[in-house]
Amino acid sequence: MLIKNPPSWQIPEREATPEHVFLNRRHFLGAMAGGATSLIGGSAFAAKKKTPDPTADLYPAKRNEAFELDRPLTKESDASSYNNFYEFGSHKRIAMEARKLKIRPWTVSFEGMVEQERQVDIDTLIRAMPLQERLYRMRCVEAWSMVVPWSGFPLKELVKLANPQMSAKYIQMQTFNDPEMGPGLKQFWYPWPYTEGLTMAEAMNDLSFMVTGVYGKPAAAQFGAPLRLAVPWKYGFKGVKSIVRISFVNKRPKTFWENIQASEYGFWANVNPEVDHPRWSQASERTLLGDRVPTQMFNGYGEQVADLYK
Repeated sequence: MLIKNPPSWQIPEREATPEHVFLNRRHFLGAMAGGATSLIGGSAFAAKKKTPDPTADLYPAKRNEAFELDRPLTKESDASSYNNFYEFGSHKRIAMEARKLKIRPWTVSFEGMVEQERQVDIDTLIRAMPLQERLYRMRCVEAWSMVVPWSGFPLKELVKLANPQMSAKYIQMQTFNDPEMGPGLKQFWYPWPYTEGLTMAEAMNDLSFMVTGVYGKPAAAQFGAPLRLAVPWKYGFKGVKSIVRISFVNKRPKTFWENIQASEYGFWANVNPEVDHPRWSQASERTLLGDRVPTQMFNGYGEQVADLYK
């Protein structure tokens, strides 16, 4: 008899609905063969009257059963109304303000130490990738947490598409920087644009995930549409939102919050209940369900990432 011992974090998850939509890559391959990208107009969240998302047919994505959880999902109504997005304000209730975000047309540029710098249309990019749903814990440095069904694709697939040079040591990602869309960008005391980064080893880890959707549909603006990062073993501020620029570099990026206060928000930002924030304990966290639970080392993903930090 074959006995399978799953890792400690892989526990049956009873809350999610199975998904059944698969992604076809041929659309992307045909578009890239011509060496050009087309911009698709429209916006799901920029105007009061919403228009259909051009990739809506890809959702809900098929759930990857390797990423299951030991706690219930956060209600969509809670997760979508309690968000950090400083480009739209320094409070949590930015969902309405974030409707100013025009997510079409949208391009993502690959820059720096790559074989060829270029821009890719977001819809072409999304249709190129093996979309899937993953159930991830998210732990904020502010000691609250949620459990989210992200849809998207592994970051390592995007790295392959960008084709970086072997000498690249870090990947740097930046958010849009348009004060007309994001009024928070007019706050000149912040080091805009929002910048985050990972080592190449972190970027190629199986857990690193590029998010395009949530709760079985394209991501709403307040989640960081149309493209954001999810690295569930790190504090939430590492999850850079609304990405427009991805650069491969050989020098460690100076990140947004590191520029503001490095002693509180450093580059690594791995969840560690044994190391307190200078102003509060990190030993436990408040879930959006209202209870308080112990925080786990690496947010419960140590088996997958601890070797990165030996």
